[in-house]
Amino acid sequence: MSDTRSSFPVPASRDDGAQGAAPAGPADGRGRTPAPWPMPGHAQPSAAPFPPSDASWPDPPDSGQPASGWGSRRRPAEEEPGEVTAWGYPPYREARPEPREPQPPAPRDPLDTGTPPAPSAPRPAGPAPAWAPQPSPPADRPFSAWETSPGREAGSPFAGAAAVAERPPGGEDLPADEPAAPPARKKREPYLDNVKFVLIAMVVAGHSLVPTMDAHSAKSAYMFIYTFHMPAFVLISGYLGRNFWNSNAKINKLVDTMLVPYVVVEIGYALLRYALGQKWTLTIIDPAWLNWYLLALVLWRISTPIWTRMRQPLLVAVVIYLVAGFSEISGDFSIDRFFGLLPFYVLGLMLKPEHFDLLKPLWVRIVSGVVVAGGAGVAIFLAPHVNLKPVYFRYSFKSMDMSWWVGLGVRGAMLVAALALSVALLALVPRRETWFSDLGTRTLYAYLLHGVVVLIAKDQGWLDVSWLHGPLGVLAIMSSSVALAIVLCLPETRTAFKWLLEPRLVWLYRRPAESRGTGGEPPAPRESSAPVPR
Repeated sequence: MSDTRSSFPVPASRDDGAQGAAPAGPADGRGRTPAPWPMPGHAQPSAAPFPPSDASWPDPPDSGQPASGWGSRRRPAEEEPGEVTAWGYPPYREARPEPREPQPPAPRDPLDTGTPPAPSAPRPAGPAPAWAPQPSPPADRPFSAWETSPGREAGSPFAGAAAVAERPPGGEDLPADEPAAPPARKKREPYLDNVKFVLIAMVVAGHSLVPTMDAHSAKSAYMFIYTFHMPAFVLISGYLGRNFWNSNAKINKLVDTMLVPYVVVEIGYALLRYALGQKWTLTIIDPAWLNWYLLALVLWRISTPIWTRMRQPLLVAVVIYLVAGFSEISGDFSIDRFFGLLPFYVLGLMLKPEHFDLLKPLWVRIVSGVVVAGGAGVAIFLAPHVNLKPVYFRYSFKSMDMSWWVGLGVRGAMLVAALALSVALLALVPRRETWFSDLGTRTLYAYLLHGVVVLIAKDQGWLDVSWLHGPLGVLAIMSSSVALAIVLCLPETRTAFKWLLEPRLVWLYRRPAESRGTGGEPPAPRESSAPVPR
């Protein structure tokens, strides 16, 4: 049982009953008072039990609590801020930015036995010195801001105690400045990479079939591919762009991997056409041939915040798509393609991973196979009788020589057909890792570079062989297109052309810290890791 009596030395009582002597304790019932509490040898009172008359004990605050042993320290005339006072512990002070050499403790009063103060004693304001003693935490409650915790900064005077507390089971001390282990990188899902490679192979095949369009088989294959391959590509682009504006690196790609490659490819194709004997033409605002996709994707990316804030974005996008057929929209900056394929991009923004999981059941894949086969049959049947302009998703009703009500019907039918075939393709593409999964990560190079081979083949007449204008020729061209897509998606191709098609323009952008400092907004306040006093 602990003793609660004061640690002050109490003078022995006088038997003569003199007035003014403070009793040492309660009487034992026989008129006598007990002897003073024994003191250790080094703290026994001297012959003069009381201090000289010119010194007096400091008056405790009016707290109703008895003075404790901590109060045996004499109080100076004017107490400095942060001193350990006679009436309790100082408030916790946060660690200074730069550690200081620990100062030796002040000489202890011989009468101070180190008894802690009363719990209800008030604490004075002002910081305490770094060497001030701290109370040890009780065993029945957690650490608080007044005690040593492992989250102190390196400059804290308790850093040593925190390091001991964090010592691993092996006994080795942890370095104070050791960085935390980086989180494990999440494995890339192969499914969307598989989809992208299948689609880019269709893009190459579609462009390669153009010189043989006089054949029924080539026109049917071309019509079937163009009905859904670019709508599916735009849909995947929308799905991958859902969090586009949440990342500075992705925003930078608007310039690095879209605008800069667009200008490079425009100039490159102009030089190639001029080298092949054609007239020199270069119009940056009117994209040449396949280059329209980069410019349209920039506009879709910029419009993403608008669609994510709407209540019914898909309905609005479909209405815009249908109404756009009434106007002769210019092809400058790919505005015609922007409106023509807008519903697919907005649909991609709305998709979530669980929506793709709906395509996993076997019966869905069987139905998807039937849909693809039916689409191919419809293309074979309609190819000799229809114009191919509707499959480009860019021409107005007037340009297609249709009345407005027929144009609305055709535009709506193309929207349904493209969506059905895109969903069927997404269901049929394998989800596991395949031999072409890695190739699907570099489809940008196949998209931008295959046009060079196709232009040269058309100009040199490599596709004018008669047997290529038939079913076997279509199979041969499509097989060659897949082989070309494989070559252009190899890592070696990216290594050779990355400096041109994916330049790292780090010098062009400000760092986030610089943007906060010069953008008119005050920099965000830095959070301190030091505990806050409670």
